[in-house]
Amino acid sequence: MPQGNNMKKRQLFIISTVLVFVLLCVFLVACDGKAGKSAYELAVEQGFEGSLDEWLDSLKGVDGTDGADGRDGADGVADVTQLYDKAVQEGFDGSYLDFLNSYLTVYSDSQVAANVALLSAVKVYVSDYYTSYWGKKTEISAIGSGVIYKLNKDTGSAYIITNYHVVYNSNLTSVGGIYSDIEVFLYGYENDDQAIPAKYIGGAYDYDVAILKVEDSDIIKNSGARAADVASGKDIVAGSTCIAVGNPATSSNFTSCSDIKISVTQGVVSVDSENVSVGDSSTGYTVSTRVIRVDAAINSGNSGGGLYNAKGQLIGIVNAKASSTSIENMGYAIPVDVVTGIADYAIAHCDGDDSRYIKKLYLGISGVINSSKSVYDVATNTVNVVEEIAVGVIDEGSLVIGLLQEGDILNAVEFDGNKYAISRSFSLPDALWKAKAGATTLLKFYLTRDGEDMTVDVAVTAENFVQLK
Repeated sequence: MPQGNNMKKRQLFIISTVLVFVLLCVFLVACDGKAGKSAYELAVEQGFEGSLDEWLDSLKGVDGTDGADGRDGADGVADVTQLYDKAVQEGFDGSYLDFLNSYLTVYSDSQVAANVALLSAVKVYVSDYYTSYWGKKTEISAIGSGVIYKLNKDTGSAYIITNYHVVYNSNLTSVGGIYSDIEVFLYGYENDDQAIPAKYIGGAYDYDVAILKVEDSDIIKNSGARAADVASGKDIVAGSTCIAVGNPATSSNFTSCSDIKISVTQGVVSVDSENVSVGDSSTGYTVSTRVIRVDAAINSGNSGGGLYNAKGQLIGIVNAKASSTSIENMGYAIPVDVVTGIADYAIAHCDGDDSRYIKKLYLGISGVINSSKSVYDVATNTVNVVEEIAVGVIDEGSLVIGLLQEGDILNAVEFDGNKYAISRSFSLPDALWKAKAGATTLLKFYLTRDGEDMTVDVAVTAENFVQLK
């Protein structure tokens, strides 16, 4: 919801038993593909002798200081820098700070996560002129938010994600109704004289996602800005912390863009996925969009801003709120897998091209939910919804005709060397955002038909990618 005019980072090491609990959780899960071994295994290789529980006890120290006294009052045997060096040898490709953030820190009050998120946040200001029915030329402007998705500080360039409705106005006669003047402001660089010119390169009205590009900005070159860390959509669960970063306007009658400041609100994910109808009052056009529902405060101007998890990783783009006197604290965000799918396509195919439109692989089938249940994951202490998805109606002319059948239970799909489980109604559509026009030539479906497990190959051509509105 754009708002119109006239319309030392504090890493917290939890000591004693709290740290032990957090570390235990870390050691029992995979290292995200960055390191082949857990911190405990690395400690053993560094000379520690004892069980996992004994090693955890050694980290507490006899006086409660984090690892200072070590086991039996001796010097600590698990030196974090040694663990980092060993992790690098095992394939970890991040910095020492990345290692600490990934495996040895917790965000007790989300301060660290919010501050990480702020560095990828931008304010978006758009303006243009339109001629009314009576021939009067009127200036219009609006404010929204955005997220730095890709960044090259050496060249001062960046790709920024925002909402389509932030940069679009049906009253404009410009190409596609996109505002001709677009400016972005980094966090801490929010005065009018610190505006960075940006241009629209592509987007999708139906999904309310637009991609902007900034080039050769001295402000970016000399700033502390960073690209957002991106979470996996499968890790979005109800009850998890969410942080919304944007610039809600305190008044519709702002006299200067400097009056509107980037801010942070916090809440939880209320619903990990649901469909809502979002209407455009200026065009009367309504779309049904899959969103994450949150209870973090969302207000006019937040549109296009990032929704982050407790690690400061991007999980969605804020795009709407429920507005009713009978409804409170219901905001919405477009899931990260959808957002990044559109962004990646725009960057690959629209930047420097005459086409501003996004294409997506179209199968021509609908899915039906045969069953649904909740499953508690002991490793992550989360409850996940698991659905059985079957093939429903197959459209005339679909590329799967004669290959998939109505009633087939879809278990997974594989293409371009990656396999994606189909355990929710949105699993397949989200996976297809990663298919690449001109590069993806085959889909392998893992399915169950009449009680028998099988695989079915579906050939894909560039013609199977359809242009989105």
